[in-house]
Amino acid sequence: MIKIGPSLLSADFSKLSEEIKDIEQSGADFLHLDLMDGHFVPNLTFGIPVIEKLRKCSDLPFDAHLMVEHPENYIEGLAKAGVSYVTVHQEACIHLDRVLHQIKEAGMKCGVALNPATPVSSLKNIASFLDMVLIMSVNPGFGGQKFISYTTDKIKEACHMLASAENTHAVVEVDGGINSETAKLAVGAGAVFLVAGSAVFGADDRKTAIAALR
Repeated sequence: MIKIGPSLLSADFSKLSEEIKDIEQSGADFLHLDLMDGHFVPNLTFGIPVIEKLRKCSDLPFDAHLMVEHPENYIEGLAKAGVSYVTVHQEACIHLDRVLHQIKEAGMKCGVALNPATPVSSLKNIASFLDMVLIMSVNPGFGGQKFISYTTDKIKEACHMLASAENTHAVVEVDGGINSETAKLAVGAGAVFLVAGSAVFGADDRKTAIAALR
């Protein structure tokens, strides 16, 4: 089943509680949280204290995408804040295996994100340990970018890698430029989790927007 996760980055930050309740009532499956530190990517977003407050506003699973240096410093706090999935960037982790074990030991599911130019093969040795592979279909750090077409090949490759690793529970997530048209490309290539920012939060009728993506 395809799952839709609106990205909080595209919400109206002056009324986050209302925004989250609205997308939950509109049929969202999870809430995608983009944590940016101003170092791994140029922008700075929000941190664990904000997530702790938002946890009280919704029953949706929280999917934290760490676009940060030293993601290991966030894991304990995210677990306490009630996050379900934590995805770290392959490009940011010197000791990726260690960080993934930290996430699992903290009681959360672990994922690895790959920038558009990073090969899927870099995850081959840890594929059987993963709960999620996040294929970035834009370069991280900015909302509103266009879907990079060659990333559909990476989605297919990631699905094949997970199947070859006999990892039947892991899913492929896609983030960047997702709308009703590019969602078809991502799902056709094997993606199960779709992250959408402006396509949902920017829509007048969010229920219809989520249904269109699904």
